[in-house]
Amino acid sequence: MLSTGKMFSNVQEAAEVLRGGGLVAFPTETVYGLGADAENPAAVARIFAVKGRPADHPLIVHVATPDQIVHWAREIPPMAWHLARRYWPGPLTLILRRASCVPDIVTGGQDTVGLRVPDHPLALALLKVFGGGIAAPSANRFGRVSPTTAAHVREELGDAMDLILDGGPCRVGIESTILDLSGHQPRLLRPGAITLAEIEAVLKQPIAQPGNEAPRVPGMLRSHYAPKTPVCLIPPAYLEAEVRWHLGQGQRVAVLSRIALLLPDACLWKGMPDYPAGWARELYARLRALDVQCFDYILIEAPPIGADWRAVRDRLERAASAHHVSSLRSSRGISAPFGEVGDHSVN
Repeated sequence: MLSTGKMFSNVQEAAEVLRGGGLVAFPTETVYGLGADAENPAAVARIFAVKGRPADHPLIVHVATPDQIVHWAREIPPMAWHLARRYWPGPLTLILRRASCVPDIVTGGQDTVGLRVPDHPLALALLKVFGGGIAAPSANRFGRVSPTTAAHVREELGDAMDLILDGGPCRVGIESTILDLSGHQPRLLRPGAITLAEIEAVLKQPIAQPGNEAPRVPGMLRSHYAPKTPVCLIPPAYLEAEVRWHLGQGQRVAVLSRIALLLPDACLWKGMPDYPAGWARELYARLRALDVQCFDYILIEAPPIGADWRAVRDRLERAASAHHVSSLRSSRGISAPFGEVGDHSVN
């Protein structure tokens, strides 16, 4: 662990890099972000170049305190303040009408901006020393698995960063919940660690699902969060048969599941936690570790259908959608019980 003095020195250096138009990778409680000064269009443009990210895909602006909302947004509804007081710092992004200072490149040309206060001491220290907003998507190539350690950032982006702040593994492990408050009714655009039920309990009103007119937000392509190795989601009842079918085709497979399986040595099995927060925390690191081991497929036990598992299922279904995979199930006309995955918005 870094001493307090060394950490402060690193944060000061990172803030200077941002002021100079540079890029800083930094930890949050969700995933590592690839940050630039949100009011410097040229610096933000470097994020898009490094990630290979389409220019119309908006970014989230990270701020140090809830009261900074007024600098970045206008027509702020009372429920935004209510949610900010309840969940910030934390893994909740609020979509609001943008203020005039927000560059078009940050919002993807939209009239809305995503804002959040991250719940990580290093991120908060950086934001306070920097003094402004930091526009930051996940610090990885566009569409790939998000990084949850500084090593993941270095492995994927190499020297494209001007500086990487190492804050250890991310505590939550998947991206923030995104709630749209820019219209007449709040809408859940991306599930995350803060659940729909929790938000409805705080606001004491139902939350709508996104429609075709919803703002574009990060991480909502049908195919996303995907390793290079094809991912298959398998219902638990079919998992062992599916594994043996792939092995029978001469393929090398790895398995992630809650249930223990008695499988041939040719198959690598990794046990996963039996609760959604554990899955979320470990998922991306497990996918990255398996992706470099030259497997033909990564077979994953489909988690339960339910509100608590919604965010994990969302990430898994999008990862699995990156490849069209033939399997025992498809040959029998069986498909995994996917939930609702929309393609109305983008990463």
